[in-house]
Amino acid sequence: MRSTFLLTALVAGPLFLAAPAEAALSPDELKKLIETIDERQRSTGDYKALCYIEQKEKDKNDIVRELVVYRRDADQKLMFLFTKPKSEEGKGYLRIDKNLWSYDPNVGKWERATERERIGGTNSRRSDFDESRLAIEYDASYEGEEKLGAFTVHRLVLSAKAGIDVAYPVVKLWVDTSTGNILKRQELALSGRLMRTAYYPKWNKLFSDSKKSDIWFPAEIRIYDEVEKSNSTLVLMKSVDLHSLEANLFTKAWLEAKSR
Repeated sequence: MRSTFLLTALVAGPLFLAAPAEAALSPDELKKLIETIDERQRSTGDYKALCYIEQKEKDKNDIVRELVVYRRDADQKLMFLFTKPKSEEGKGYLRIDKNLWSYDPNVGKWERATERERIGGTNSRRSDFDESRLAIEYDASYEGEEKLGAFTVHRLVLSAKAGIDVAYPVVKLWVDTSTGNILKRQELALSGRLMRTAYYPKWNKLFSDSKKSDIWFPAEIRIYDEVEKSNSTLVLMKSVDLHSLEANLFTKAWLEAKSR
């Protein structure tokens, strides 16, 4: 109920925007805000999350997928493994040396994927499940403080740094001033066309023994395709586990073995 209320407030937000505050964040404060967003989501140890992804498309039946996300943030290692439905079981993605590869067990073939890859054919992207690296990938500018529904937020515009491969070169963020959590995110093409809008109505935290502090993760993400307006994706993080993973997990051989 709380997340539904929060989402309603967030979606309604643009209708009730207040004028920007006179006092903007200083460059140092803005830099600190972006670094804090990254740090709160980063795990110094291993990370495993069970995710449900519901895809809605016009004139198609809704499809619910189950996805396991494996991360080792210290080495920027990342793997996705689909476990449901049967037609998707064994498919996955693996990042090796900053390159993202997709695997289809039906053909036994690996293919290079771009940052704009639709994970499992949904509206989700790699960045929706990976550690946050905003400070590394983008330069930020401050647009002002305003209202997003019932929430007071910082509105930021991020521009991709030269030579960095990202899904979209321009990202707009609405960050809750009281919690530091992202409530809304919009992604734009270089032409300025709006491509995706995502809302984050619920965040959870979990204590990390290796980090000696909490890590935060979005328990729910609602993603709306701004090109195909009838398409949307709901991502639910059902559980997160911070225990150590197998040493050789982040390999093509491991994922292929899970697909047999």
